[in-house]
Amino acid sequence: MRANRFAGRLLALLLLASSMALPQAGVPARIASGYKTISENTLRADLTFLASDALQGRMSLQNGDQVGIDWIASEFAKAGLKPAFDGSYLQPVPLIEYRNDRAESYVAFSRGSDGAKPKRWQFPEALGAFPRDIEVTAPVVFAGYGITVPELGYDDYAGLDAKGKIVLIFDHEPQENDPASIFNGTGNTRHATSRVKALNAQAHGAVAVLLVAEPNRKHPSNQERVARIGGSITRREPLPSQALADNTVQIPTVTVSDDVARELLSIVAAPSELQTAIDRDLKPQSRPIPDTRVTVHLQNLFNRRGTSYNVGGLMEGSDPQMAGDLVIISGHHDHDGMSDGQIWHGADDNGSGSVGVVALAHAFAANPARPKRSILFVVFAAEERGLLGSYYLAAHPLRPLDRTRAMINFDMIGRNEEQSDQTKGLIDIPADTTNRLNLIGGTYSPDYRRVVEEENRAVGLMLDDRFDHDAALNIFFRSDQFPFVLHDVPAMWWFTGFHPDYHHPTDTADKINYVKMAKILRLAYLSAWRFADGETPKFVPNPRGQAK
Repeated sequence: MRANRFAGRLLALLLLASSMALPQAGVPARIASGYKTISENTLRADLTFLASDALQGRMSLQNGDQVGIDWIASEFAKAGLKPAFDGSYLQPVPLIEYRNDRAESYVAFSRGSDGAKPKRWQFPEALGAFPRDIEVTAPVVFAGYGITVPELGYDDYAGLDAKGKIVLIFDHEPQENDPASIFNGTGNTRHATSRVKALNAQAHGAVAVLLVAEPNRKHPSNQERVARIGGSITRREPLPSQALADNTVQIPTVTVSDDVARELLSIVAAPSELQTAIDRDLKPQSRPIPDTRVTVHLQNLFNRRGTSYNVGGLMEGSDPQMAGDLVIISGHHDHDGMSDGQIWHGADDNGSGSVGVVALAHAFAANPARPKRSILFVVFAAEERGLLGSYYLAAHPLRPLDRTRAMINFDMIGRNEEQSDQTKGLIDIPADTTNRLNLIGGTYSPDYRRVVEEENRAVGLMLDDRFDHDAALNIFFRSDQFPFVLHDVPAMWWFTGFHPDYHHPTDTADKINYVKMAKILRLAYLSAWRFADGETPKFVPNPRGQAK
């Protein structure tokens, strides 16, 4: 009896091993070779290296990150990918690194001509950073949420003269608690981010932006949310800021407190009343703030130039008519470096995504058949400093962005989602996340999401879109797919969720769920094949909410 039981168990183990080694039902034979290369053991070995002490947390512009860059380039070469950038795997990304001097930076305002001394606010009532020292003084106007969307009939600048002015605007966007809002219901749209608002203000002639959290919010302000993260915020030596050397944003943005906004608007109306009026019927409440001038003064402790690199390898498509099209598979290689003798290892964020891009490069290269469209495998620079590498590639694309048919972006694909200080009380987390993948950006391309759902029948992950319906955590514009969404590219962020080790030194390779990570990459492999072999998801420029 014992021998029979042993034999039965041995047979079961052999069958299990066989099922893990072979593609599951539904994987076409012509692409099975690449599918089978995706291995938990290889992922573990690569990520253990990339998140090791030797790479010192891969801080942008530091030696450890350069080691990661060189390793990714060498893996692309081993896979036989074509160098993507003028004969090189590296696209230089010129950066400016700087640190704001909070003791010398301020916002000041004066009202009328009575000669009274201007009132001055400094950190934490006024927080800003700009890559060069700057001081501007100008009249102030209130510009609602700072949003212009003609196709939705909404424009906070309609009838407002912002030229040469400093604009005071609310964060986020109107009606974010309304599931039926034209601004994607309760989720964020691409109009909600401060960078887009600054560019819009700049286009209307403004010289600076004062940004305040919407007064009637039902969630922490963005600054309060960031302060919850802890691990990188409380380090003795603060992280330096970085910006693109050719940044298209040429005016400063300063985040101000509720009290500052209330005082600036005191002769106009209460901020809460202005938001209520806008949210009620989407009628702008923009107006000058009479007899009021503001000075924005930002000063830095240092300012220096450096160069990081996007790492890119290209697999040319097999169809002469479609090879000019592009599918992008991406991640970012940098993290938060080291401080006070501690290393921010960045295994999940985003060693997992970097290793994932490398694994898919090898998988596609191992397959005898090639898709019709070309695939760009790219790992971006300086994501942690503001998506700088992806903004740079979007501004200096390999091919015209209207030929980019889809983008799969990996950022944190290795952990089980858990409650953390950042998410506590803001979003519900399912009880079991061991097999769950969050897909972010599906409202901008339901076709894209449909393809992933169809391919998931062969993989069996639990797919979750709840971050597309949440505004509190600013998720939608926090990873490298976002600069491409701004150019109407169907792009989604593949993300396993936050956890207590996020942006802490304890984000290490031993905590990764390699079984789930491999399943995610197998799903991405199948989905990327669909996109690269002819499936063309449509882009929805302005996703709207739906009434329940």
